[in-house]
Amino acid sequence: MVGRHAHPDDVRDLFSRAMSDTYRAEVPQYGTLLDLVADINAETLRADARLRARLEQNGEIERLSIECHGAIRLGTAQELFDIRRVFAVMGMHPVGYYDLSVAGVPVHSTAFRPIEHAALRRNPFRVFTSLLRLDLIEDPALRAEVTTILAARRIFTPRVLELVRVFEAEGRLTRPQAADFVREALETFRWHGEATVDLAVYQKLHRAHRLVADIVSFKGPHINHLTPRTLDIDAAQAGMPRRGIAPKAVIEGPPRRKCPILLRQTSFKALEEPIAFRQSASEVASGTHTARFGEIEQRGAALTAEGCRRYDELLASVRRDVQFSASDSSAVAYETELSECFRPFPDNWAELRSRRLAFFRYSATAAGLASSRSVASSLTVDKLIADGFLRCDPIVYEDFLPVSAAGIFQSNLGANEQKNYAAQSNRAQFEEALGAVVHDKLDLYAEEERTSLRQALKQLGCPQVAFI
Repeated sequence: MVGRHAHPDDVRDLFSRAMSDTYRAEVPQYGTLLDLVADINAETLRADARLRARLEQNGEIERLSIECHGAIRLGTAQELFDIRRVFAVMGMHPVGYYDLSVAGVPVHSTAFRPIEHAALRRNPFRVFTSLLRLDLIEDPALRAEVTTILAARRIFTPRVLELVRVFEAEGRLTRPQAADFVREALETFRWHGEATVDLAVYQKLHRAHRLVADIVSFKGPHINHLTPRTLDIDAAQAGMPRRGIAPKAVIEGPPRRKCPILLRQTSFKALEEPIAFRQSASEVASGTHTARFGEIEQRGAALTAEGCRRYDELLASVRRDVQFSASDSSAVAYETELSECFRPFPDNWAELRSRRLAFFRYSATAAGLASSRSVASSLTVDKLIADGFLRCDPIVYEDFLPVSAAGIFQSNLGANEQKNYAAQSNRAQFEEALGAVVHDKLDLYAEEERTSLRQALKQLGCPQVAFI
């Protein structure tokens, strides 16, 4: 931090590091995941000089060691409204709307994250944030009981909301206020081994849906996982058992490729943890709850609308043809079919760019800056790239995939946990609760691409060149 005040990027950096330390202390296997990912990333960079050079060129080496995302589940519209205000202090904004009801998970979600390129380079910490869909609880009596239980809890400390109001009024916090804010905000995300409902109510909620029990039965939205970023998730999947961790059957997302796209994720099953259920003023019952798990992700290039459409079609065709469960031997058949099905999807950067299937960031090269007379003769972006005057690098996908998120949720709820909700997307309801409109992730990537190209062409002295 510089001066008396803390920039939102500083606050986010402080919070994400503190959250990682807290979760590592609470879930020791998370520390094992961090060590595994650090070893794999170091080996991958040693073995692939071109990848290392590209990451260094784009400032991604520095962010790799601190990068992670977390996930929380909220119960009420007021909780969602206030968490937006809390994340704003950290320079994190809602991006994307995800309807997970189509996969039998009674929530809809957004991802809070930085949206500016410089902020993402500093620390791209993200929190996938879900809100319980009360309308998907079929039993009216249970729905009313859940509403009453959630209305009685307060997930934020008075002090953190006080500091949020200071930030909203003044646009910044002092350094001592920022430290105080991080300390207070951590209280919302901590694990609590005591339930706020008795065992009978918990079991009733659990029968309705395990996720309902997780959201409703506790003091607050304990963070249910933190996820480090690896450069080789297949190596991580193979390495987890050697470190005493059993991974889920398949890696969610696209298949392994020379040019990684979107997001690939794997995880280990949620821990069974002891819980104290207060039955009365003097009686406590013992039980267990499974919620917190470990996850690893590999991020690839952000796809355009057309790229996303083709990805969704190919993935849907595989999932239609090959059915599998979390413990099913058909996982091998699924992975084989996935690789085969994605063969038509281009797997080189030049074709992905020329066919407008992925987003790219442009920058002027040293040769281009030193050869202005030659640059003038290069009349298109393609020619500038071919002549070595303009560089393009894939923009990292900073967001999530609904099918993958649902797959991770389901694998950690148990292989037999399945509800068949009809598609009930309700973005308007979600944004009303949020108190804001979620950013469109494709618009953000497109603007980043346009801005980088404008800046690069201006540096090269040919701002009039068309994007061809």
